[in-house]
Amino acid sequence: MTDSATLGLYGLGTMGSALSLNILEKGFALHVTNLRPEVVGEFQAEAAGAGLAGKLHGADSLKDMVAAMAPPRAIILMIPSGDPVDETIKKLTPLLAKGDTIIDAGNADFHVTRRRTAEVEALGFTYIGMGVSGGEDGARHGPSMMVGGSPAAWSGIRSVVESIAAKFNSEPCADHFGPDGAGHFVKTVHNGIEYADMQLIAETYGLMRNGLGRTPSEIGDVFERWNAGVLESYLVEITAKVLQATDKQSGQPAVDVIVDAAGQKGTGRWTIIEAVRLGQSANVIEAGVAARAWSSEGKARVAGSEVFDTPLETLELSDADLEAALLVGRIVSYAQGFRILNAASDEYHWSIDCARVAEVWRAGCIIRSSLLDDIASAFRGDLPEGQLIFSETFAKFIRDGFPALRRVVSVAVAGGHPVPALASALGFLDTMRAARGTADVIQAQRDFFGHHGFEHIDGRRDQHGPWWD
Repeated sequence: MTDSATLGLYGLGTMGSALSLNILEKGFALHVTNLRPEVVGEFQAEAAGAGLAGKLHGADSLKDMVAAMAPPRAIILMIPSGDPVDETIKKLTPLLAKGDTIIDAGNADFHVTRRRTAEVEALGFTYIGMGVSGGEDGARHGPSMMVGGSPAAWSGIRSVVESIAAKFNSEPCADHFGPDGAGHFVKTVHNGIEYADMQLIAETYGLMRNGLGRTPSEIGDVFERWNAGVLESYLVEITAKVLQATDKQSGQPAVDVIVDAAGQKGTGRWTIIEAVRLGQSANVIEAGVAARAWSSEGKARVAGSEVFDTPLETLELSDADLEAALLVGRIVSYAQGFRILNAASDEYHWSIDCARVAEVWRAGCIIRSSLLDDIASAFRGDLPEGQLIFSETFAKFIRDGFPALRRVVSVAVAGGHPVPALASALGFLDTMRAARGTADVIQAQRDFFGHHGFEHIDGRRDQHGPWWD
């Protein structure tokens, strides 16, 4: 593929339409089609209304679109993940010429992307798995994009991707992170961190609402102030806005008319599954995923409130402690995400540049925050034991905020308030500061019941305890 490749896009849903308008706005010609052909006409009218129809070419079917495109072609798939992608690839490959490129820009399990890459490239085509973050607004005005595929494939789409990407200090928030599934894996970990960050924010809201008795609007004002400081981020910014909003029909706070059952599309689960498989712990991310699962059990939680009948206690917590606790929890969630990225990079020989990942996440994506500049700098400097939490900048944040996190978790737990993510962050940090922990007992137990052996403190391996004498 070269810079002169003909560009096509299949799938004109919310994200596909937004990305198409972005591509057209940046001056690139684009062919489009959709499973339901009537949507193509609707999109053409939308593009015309925005003054972007000059380089747009619509087609009634995938076959017609490919036939109208001069090779070499690059076709972006903006369709639901899973079987629809495999089915589309089967329809698409007989229509392509050698050297054409298929770009999966949806969320995908990176294992599946690796399999698809091998299958498609065996046919003489190029396959790219590209993570796109930022929602509809990001797709329209500049998303963060994480690309996986061969260096030649990246070279062929780089000019388009960098043009449509979000910009931070004029630098595009897009890059190539390795072959086959690397891009989709980076996006998966992004989403895992997103789950954790959202849960940490929700728990902090819950403590202010249920423990301090504040209204959503008052709490929104606090988040707005925090967003002007070290917690500055997209998620804190929008949390302030949603908490300050009023439902037009009822006049109640908007959050109060929303059922407290959070949805999830699977990427958070993928993150923790891979973390466990790679021998990593991501307990703050795990807490975020678990809390969403528990949230769906509304009837059971109502029953539990009656069975246990333990009302929440009023708390005494300062805004300063809550802010510091949230900051430390957020740092741990990022740190755990990057631990997973490093482990996967080693496992699959991807050579992921974590500093570049942090930079690509600085604009356009959901977890963009002021911390990412410091994270990039930490990875480019001397990182003790390869741990982000041990870097000079973040170690100071954690040392300063550790007492606040401990107070917040202790007071919350004593008062019956659920804080699974904040408590997980505290547990992780307490473990990582314990020079000698309690795994010696676990190893002794394993040796006792399974003759597994252990390493002696003098360095001897495969030792057994006196219970075997």
